[in-house]
Amino acid sequence: MTEGARGLLARLERWGTAAENTALVILLGAMMVLAVTQIAMRIFFSSGFVWAEELLKLMVLWIALIASIAASRNGRHLRIDLLSHFMPERIARLPQTLADIFAAAICAVLAWQSYRYAQVAYEFEDTLLVDVPAWLVYSILPFAMGLMAYRFTVAGINELRLLFWPSTEESRQ
Repeated sequence: MTEGARGLLARLERWGTAAENTALVILLGAMMVLAVTQIAMRIFFSSGFVWAEELLKLMVLWIALIASIAASRNGRHLRIDLLSHFMPERIARLPQTLADIFAAAICAVLAWQSYRYAQVAYEFEDTLLVDVPAWLVYSILPFAMGLMAYRFTVAGINELRLLFWPSTEESRQ
């Protein structure tokens, strides 16, 4: 890979990381403000926003998916690595490789099925939050699952490369 392409990929990764972190901060902050406002309105005015509960549930969904994307970024998602403590480092890569490939396959299936779900919501003209198209809100599902499938695939390929060709990693350092 050329140096220019590496630089572009590094910039895209930094921008993606910044976008993920920014989205998480904005969504979490908005969710807290909305929840506190809703509580205050119920206590002091005996009323509230009709749409607030549904919006809070959708914000939790978006936060969970964006946080999952962020966790898959650098392999910070759930890992079971009991074997890695008892095996040589190179051999311990095999279970991790299998886990990454399996996670990529599951995320790809979920991306496809959630795309189909959003498509059905579009065809039936479902709405949320009074009048927002449901497919628009649910579009985070195929996007998030597709991005995680991509990241797990790349991680699995890297693990395979390090498992079978460990000298390539040493030559880069």
